Amino acid sequence: MTMRNLSDTIARLSAYRKQLGAEPAADAPGRLASLADFGSNPGALLARTHIPDDLPAGAPLVVVLHGCTQTAAGYNRGAGWSALADRAGFALLFPEQRRTNNANLCFNWFEPGDTQRGRGEALSISQMIEAVVARHGLDRGRVFVTGLSAGGAMAGVMLATYPELFAGGAIIAGLPYGCAATIPEAFDRMRAHGLPNELRLQALLRGASQHDGPWPRLSIWHGGADRTVHPANAAAIVGQWRGVHAMPAEPSASEQVDGHSRRIWRNDEGRELIEEYRIAGMGHGTPIAGDGQAGPFMLAAGISSTQRIARFWGVAPGEAEATAPRLAVAAAVPERPNPTASAGATRARGEPSHESPMAAAGGVRKIIEDALRSAGLMR
Repeated sequence: MTMRNLSDTIARLSAYRKQLGAEPAADAPGRLASLADFGSNPGALLARTHIPDDLPAGAPLVVVLHGCTQTAAGYNRGAGWSALADRAGFALLFPEQRRTNNANLCFNWFEPGDTQRGRGEALSISQMIEAVVARHGLDRGRVFVTGLSAGGAMAGVMLATYPELFAGGAIIAGLPYGCAATIPEAFDRMRAHGLPNELRLQALLRGASQHDGPWPRLSIWHGGADRTVHPANAAAIVGQWRGVHAMPAEPSASEQVDGHSRRIWRNDEGRELIEEYRIAGMGHGTPIAGDGQAGPFMLAAGISSTQRIARFWGVAPGEAEATAPRLAVAAAVPERPNPTASAGATRARGEPSHESPMAAAGGVRKIIEDALRSAGLMR
């Protein structure tokens, strides 16, 4: 890495930390239960669940991954997943990050030790899934995963490293699997700088496990005005997953849904395997309507990603979307810069160094070490 790039990375680390949004709202008591004793938990994550009353055996399971600065309960409240689960009859699992792992509560979507099969946070989440499925007699053939931003990127990690566990997934404002392995790379990919080409992304996905199909269905959502994770990442995710599904570059169909673009890729039997929503005018966050509650990174868009995703998966096929009056989505909640998908390059709370790039060798080493400490990669 050049010193110019290193200085730029350090500056961005500091800027994201200083501009971080408010602390997450307090959890609503009693809505989510804690899940204990689910395995070795090498990623040291927490786990929450919502099991509707009188849930029948063989019900589906939806795994929901929050974004940075959020909690499981806060994301559930904003997106309305538990209200939908009660109506449609499926179980919910919410992996939850700890500040001891990441000061900004981001899942560590780019850390090699957390994004490989059998390691770290990815293994912890797979252990949670096994525990919930076994304890509640859920349908192993109908497990799904979704997430926002860092949680969306981590949903992509789970779909890549444990594809046999999932019938489908949904990535909201996320990034393609394997596109970054360091803090500087994470920031660059968020800005759509240096994204691997399509063939490389497809190879990374295929190489994440020994799975040879069938592959999970995928729903991809991104705000057209997202300045935190560039919308080019959505196109990169589509390209990555078209490879395993053997889909052409051009979609099978395109349509407008509540004023937003939806593209669909279908197989020869007409089954929709990939869909992509581009939410016009929306910044960085989850699009909500009706059951959702607007807040930081939970953006009123006149379309409910929660309900649309559940219908795409088939876990709530008869659910009529509850819509709210259409708002000017870009202004619904002012977008604030956020480390979101960057995994909050701030596991440690000390401010990064801004020493001159012309420093002597000892000073250069200090710059690098300070950057690594601020990212939580060195103590």
